[in-house]
Amino acid sequence: MVMNKKLRVSLVIPAYNEERHLRRSLDAIARQTVAPYEVIVVDNNSSDKTAVIAAEYPFVTVIAEPRQGVVFARNAGFNAARGDVIGRIDSDTTLDPNWVEMVQTIFAESDLDAVSGSVRYDDFIWTGLASWIDLQCRRHLADKLGREVYLFGSNMALRRSAWRYIQDDLCNSAKMHEDFDLAIHLTRRGGVVAFDERLHAGISLRRTDTSLRSFYHYAMMSPRTYAQHRLSSRWHMYPVVTMVLFFYLPMRALHRGYDPVTKQFSWKRMLTEPVVNRVDPTLHHESLLK
Repeated sequence: MVMNKKLRVSLVIPAYNEERHLRRSLDAIARQTVAPYEVIVVDNNSSDKTAVIAAEYPFVTVIAEPRQGVVFARNAGFNAARGDVIGRIDSDTTLDPNWVEMVQTIFAESDLDAVSGSVRYDDFIWTGLASWIDLQCRRHLADKLGREVYLFGSNMALRRSAWRYIQDDLCNSAKMHEDFDLAIHLTRRGGVVAFDERLHAGISLRRTDTSLRSFYHYAMMSPRTYAQHRLSSRWHMYPVVTMVLFFYLPMRALHRGYDPVTKQFSWKRMLTEPVVNRVDPTLHHESLLK
């Protein structure tokens, strides 16, 4: 990796019980053409080897956030970041090799305060098709939502000055997507948020590996977040959410049967792959807030 002195990019990764995915994400960071200024993994009460794995990487700083919930972990990481730009990804995000370099380019050539990008699905049999459909949906929403476009926490970045400016405005609620909430408050204060498909990363479809009720709750939080802020632009989200819910069962089956290591699909794997129970990272646990 080459250190670029133009803009210092901090990377923040909230993590709860992510030993199955974190190493792959950190390996992708190690392959960046331009090294991030710092990488912060926020351990959010993990009971597995998440913190141990993170500490194996010399470029990673591990901090702990005892309040359970991705919003608290994100806030702790953002507050600890020292770079000019804060990148925010998930523990299952695999960044393209030029991701940090692209963040520097995007923020150097514009007055953007925050940006999120496009994704591919690394653990799906038809990754090309799924990623293309996803891109069309994101393009559509970016066009319809305009300046009220959302941020996508698996692949996003914002100026640290923007974070400092709006952090006290945020709702910090378990009833909404914390990345959407951040974008809404930032634009309300005059900030500029955009979708830029050049900022590309791989993510997992593991969100489908849950009950229909849980998946429905998660999907509907997108328009509900906008509704809770009294934004009529939420209506643009319902067609996309409806399509996602319609394809939930086939997406879940094809995800469960695909082995991203061998890149092979197996009906046996689809039927026998164990479900890894996971606390919904959008939720708060009141017993841990004291």
